[in-house]
Amino acid sequence: MNLFSIAFKSLRQRSLSSLLTALSVALGVALMVAVLIINGVISNMFNQTGTGYDLVIGPRGSHFQLILSTIYRIDRPIENLPWRFYQEILKRPEVEKAIPIALGDETEVGQFPIVGTTTEYLTTPYGGDGKRFRMMGDGRVMSGAWEAVIGSEVARKNNWGVGDEFRMIHGGQDDHVHDERFKITGVLDVTNTPNDRSVFVNLEGFLSLGGHEKPLVEAIQSESAFFGDDLAILQQKYAKELAAEADARARGVHYHPGGVVPDVQRQITSIVVICKGGDDLPQRGANAMSLQTFLRKGYRADAANPVMVMRRLMDGLLANVRLAVIVLTALIIAVSGIGIFVSIYNSMADRRREIGIMRALGARRQTVFSIVLVESLLLCVGGGLLGILLGHGLVVLGGPLVAARSGLVINPAYFDPMEFVIVPIMVAMATLVGFLPALTAYRTDVAEALSN
Repeated sequence: MNLFSIAFKSLRQRSLSSLLTALSVALGVALMVAVLIINGVISNMFNQTGTGYDLVIGPRGSHFQLILSTIYRIDRPIENLPWRFYQEILKRPEVEKAIPIALGDETEVGQFPIVGTTTEYLTTPYGGDGKRFRMMGDGRVMSGAWEAVIGSEVARKNNWGVGDEFRMIHGGQDDHVHDERFKITGVLDVTNTPNDRSVFVNLEGFLSLGGHEKPLVEAIQSESAFFGDDLAILQQKYAKELAAEADARARGVHYHPGGVVPDVQRQITSIVVICKGGDDLPQRGANAMSLQTFLRKGYRADAANPVMVMRRLMDGLLANVRLAVIVLTALIIAVSGIGIFVSIYNSMADRRREIGIMRALGARRQTVFSIVLVESLLLCVGGGLLGILLGHGLVVLGGPLVAARSGLVINPAYFDPMEFVIVPIMVAMATLVGFLPALTAYRTDVAEALSN
């Protein structure tokens, strides 16, 4: 009979205390594993989703809010940008691609975020490693004004597919549902990014919906303030449209220009920019900085680099939270180790006769010492392995809840490299907490143990 068999049988004799002791270790390890996985998945998602774009341009305000709303769709948009401004950005010498984004609405079923954009968004790599969107089956990108492409999570939750139609809730207001229906032309393959929970509609259709055009009076005032143009000249330019809107207001009806919305009333939320330079990252970075400098000179707009913004968020907030939770779970595991020490050490008094019999039958001191260490090893490592399984189980169970509440897609198959360190740590802890009880067993006097 080998040492592990003897140690296992010894633990079975104290099955309840052994199980509770190992479970305390498992719970601490499970919490640590869950924190590592969620932190790793979120970090990877933030880096993967943002690194395909050099800049996101939006109204001046919080860079965090701009990136979180445009790229990750977990915050409300700041304000809107004039369509004329987007056309000027397209002509800038630093810009390779400028993709307009319009946000604010949700699907009537499931309340998934709507992204009004062009087909260029879905044909552009969304990650720094060149990852591209792929369609499931025979789907295609939206080309008509009333066509849409949906993410994999939207398709799964709503049971939608190519050919289905849906309506949108205006600005998240449940009592304002647009009558127009968008037809699904494609379903995106899984990306493990917020794109899985998004619905992409043709920008032309999005801007043509009633209520999406900015009221003409406000639009003219906004354009005048944004570009510094003379307000009177703009009012004279759109005198005919202003008269029609005033007449509609007098009759108590909503004014809609009909057909193609005039550029002055077309507004977008932000612009995703890829700068010229191709694979020459320093050149792209220089062009991005040049564009940011240009925007600061006069426009009421600003640009943020998604990677830099999310790195500040991760380093400044999430890293501290992660460290605090890991320290807390490490303390829990340490307390569990102390529990293992107390459990084994207290059992020595009841096992003196057992140890004496083993020694009388020919067992050496080193053998008795090793058996106690193996018991500690089984409790610590067994609890650690169980904790790893429980940690992944928590992620599997909690992932859908996190996705539903925050829009962050948690991949349950993710494995953090730090998990490889857990088993060596458990072995070290087993050796540490088992050494003193093992030494006590080593020093047990055979004659005294048998006589008592």
